[in-house]
Amino acid sequence: MTGVHPPAANDSPRFVIITGLSGAGKSYAIKCLEDLGYFCVDNLPTTLIPTFAELCAQSAREIKKIALGVDVREGEYLAHLLEILAELRAKGHVPEVLFLEAADEALVRRYHETRRRHPLAGDGNVLDGIRAERKALAHLREIADRIIDTSGLTVHQLKEHLVEAYSARPTGGALAVSLVSFGYKHGIPYDADLVFDVRFLPNPHFVEPLRALDGRDAPVADFIFAQPESRELLARLQELVRFLLPLYQREGKAYLSVAIGCTGGRHRSVALVEALRVFLEGLGYGPTIRHRDLGRE
Repeated sequence: MTGVHPPAANDSPRFVIITGLSGAGKSYAIKCLEDLGYFCVDNLPTTLIPTFAELCAQSAREIKKIALGVDVREGEYLAHLLEILAELRAKGHVPEVLFLEAADEALVRRYHETRRRHPLAGDGNVLDGIRAERKALAHLREIADRIIDTSGLTVHQLKEHLVEAYSARPTGGALAVSLVSFGYKHGIPYDADLVFDVRFLPNPHFVEPLRALDGRDAPVADFIFAQPESRELLARLQELVRFLLPLYQREGKAYLSVAIGCTGGRHRSVALVEALRVFLEGLGYGPTIRHRDLGRE
């Protein structure tokens, strides 16, 4: 995020602008938010967004949640979206930008499977279109409030992300924190704000009685936190998040994703996430938890 957004009025509708790369899941995201009770419009010309927002605010229907889909088909009008966002904020709205993306290979595969034509491919191939679109949308990705990489997500997992993020606004201006464990061999979560590598800790995978268990099991947690470096790491992480979270909240950030990674995402990262969960609950944050790679080999 690039600055402090003005606080929303108590009756201000929640306003989500969904954008990102073609094939990354924008249409599905709009359907999910529609299921969550959002008033959804796809491909509304960006120049009409402020007028649309005012009409919704004045509507007798009491529209409380709005989602707009915006993509590269907007052409030259897309360049004005930053100005549109500033205009919305000046009028008291607090728009949130959700940016969906995926790796080139995932997008190419999806286009081949659906046999659809990429909007920027022209006479070239799909990969050329993807790279052109990634460049055209770089400024929107830079200012996005939330980025979700859908490369390795099923539609069900994407829906879980969206429900977690948009089913309700954090109350009282509180910062919504999510903790994610992951395995480096499966890749770093692209939507993480803070990433911590705990692969230097002793690995329960090499202790035969612990290998089949995971970091939620007491024997694994006991083994990990019996190590002095594990206890010191946890203490330092606790102090860091205790310091950072109020500052992020003051800056106007609504969501914070903290990712902790080990080799496979089964033992050390899971145990650290569970320990941080208890600590953050004690601070009153109530984090959401996702152990991304527990089901992988």
